[in-house]
Amino acid sequence: MLEQLEQFLPLVVKPGRYVGGELHGIRKEWNAARVRVALAFPEIYEIGMSHLGLKILYHIINSRPQYLAERAFCPWPDMERQMRRHNVPLYSLESFRPLNEFDLLGFSLQYEMTFTNVLTMLDLAAIPLLSSDRRREDPIVIAGGPCALNPEPTADFIDAFLIGEAEEGILHLLKAYEEARGSDGSRRDVLRRLSAVDGIYVPSLYEPEYRNGKFFTLHCREGAPEYIDRLWVKNLDEAPFPTASPVPLIEAVHDRYVVEIMRGCTRGCRFCHAGMTCRPVRERSVDTICALVEQGLANGGYDAVTLASLSSTDYSKIGELVNRLTHLLSGRRISISLPSLRLDSFSIEIAEKIQEVRKSGFTFAPEAATDRLRRAINKHYREDEMFRSLDSALLAGWDLFKLYFMLGLPTETDEDVEAIAALVLNIRNMGRKIRGKRFRTNVSLSAFIPKPHTPFQWENMVPEDLLRRKYSTITGRVPYRDVKISWREPSLCLLEALLSRGDRRAAAVVLGAWKAGARFDAWSSESSMKAWRQSISQAGLDFSSVITFPYGPADPLPWDHIRTGVTKEYLLEERARSRSPEFTADCRERCLGCGVCAHVDLSS
Repeated sequence: MLEQLEQFLPLVVKPGRYVGGELHGIRKEWNAARVRVALAFPEIYEIGMSHLGLKILYHIINSRPQYLAERAFCPWPDMERQMRRHNVPLYSLESFRPLNEFDLLGFSLQYEMTFTNVLTMLDLAAIPLLSSDRRREDPIVIAGGPCALNPEPTADFIDAFLIGEAEEGILHLLKAYEEARGSDGSRRDVLRRLSAVDGIYVPSLYEPEYRNGKFFTLHCREGAPEYIDRLWVKNLDEAPFPTASPVPLIEAVHDRYVVEIMRGCTRGCRFCHAGMTCRPVRERSVDTICALVEQGLANGGYDAVTLASLSSTDYSKIGELVNRLTHLLSGRRISISLPSLRLDSFSIEIAEKIQEVRKSGFTFAPEAATDRLRRAINKHYREDEMFRSLDSALLAGWDLFKLYFMLGLPTETDEDVEAIAALVLNIRNMGRKIRGKRFRTNVSLSAFIPKPHTPFQWENMVPEDLLRRKYSTITGRVPYRDVKISWREPSLCLLEALLSRGDRRAAAVVLGAWKAGARFDAWSSESSMKAWRQSISQAGLDFSSVITFPYGPADPLPWDHIRTGVTKEYLLEERARSRSPEFTADCRERCLGCGVCAHVDLSS
């Protein structure tokens, strides 16, 4: 394998993506392992090596002497071409073994626009794309991650999904596989055994039914459970966490040591998939976090630490944690960052303290520019509060503001769109007044995409032509060169909506687009809407009609068999409140009865 790679690696961009051998990489004795897992991340090396979930799984599996885990990433198109030309199969970075020699191939589905990369990796590994075509000797293909919470658009390609947080389920899955394989049963027998494990969904044991062209229900077969409940970690302090992960050979997207300080969010933004599906909030203790930081920095040699969560300043002891860490790292020129800040005076104070070493841009996400629309989406702040906080940030020395807005939110009016331009101008003028010509504003616009398991899962998508008009409304009112406005291509946002809310028939569209050349759809330089439109047309569908449609509140949903813990009744109540519009309180103030905490003793 290595001799073959040497023939063409000098010809591809960033050959360091493909050679392995990193510090803290783990290479175990192949024949000594009872189960061998290839962790497959369907993105380039630099992105996959930044992903905390991959590092956690690598750590958990390899901490067990009877199991082995190695890594593989999706090759960039130039590398894919060379591999096909030289008949080199996709291999792991630890042992350079072809992926089809592993027992399990596990994909992390973080983003819908990586679905075609999954097919690229399967094809390069000489593994049949369709689960139904795989033989007994082929690896069992499993998948997890946020996109697994609606598994249907990829159900034809995946043998088994792990639903929820993998720390709770991966070792149970490996043990069940080991026992099933030891019984010398068929591939079908192995999958039936896996379906009996909590949190495991085996699509081939379910038959979808459609009526009048719409999804109607899934029929369980061969004793498969009617519902799959999301797995989640009850105690983060006791959850395994890596402090010596492989150190990338080339610069990763997030070139720093990352510690997850809490999981879940109590804010209840009605559009937010993670905020609804990662409940309840669980925190690591300050002592545990500080110990992990010390160990991770010593092992990895990083000069930056990220305190990660969905809403880091909601961590109940954030002040104490920041004080401890700044004292711990004092004089070592190691920066601390919080990737998710609220827009309030306390967050500004915390941000100012942690960015004494390195001051980056101040990032916040108003999402909407009017108080009414922010109430509709359950964003808890008013415009006067926002400007007081921005004033504090400017006086503290920030010269760059990064703002995030969504277009096409439910109940949005023309006035709401025009208000985005007005708000951007007000912030720009305020920044110039306080910070002078050095002040800059970056604005990111994206279309609202209704996501499964959220209060807005029943909503319409705004058509592509209307999204473009909304964008033009904003850009036409903000003429200054020091304000940079970027946006996600509306057609890609609409495609993401199809892949996030589709039923099992969407798999044929994914396969058709891949065959037509779709690769790296999340990358504007590589994505091909022509391939996707061609695939949708070949399926006998109209692009706009399959993407912009709403589900009715009484309609069966393709993901109804996946239970996150939040009840559909609660989601409908939240949708109704968005029409008032009415705030829903932070659930740390009082229990809102969403359903998550009703089933589990959090003290355990």
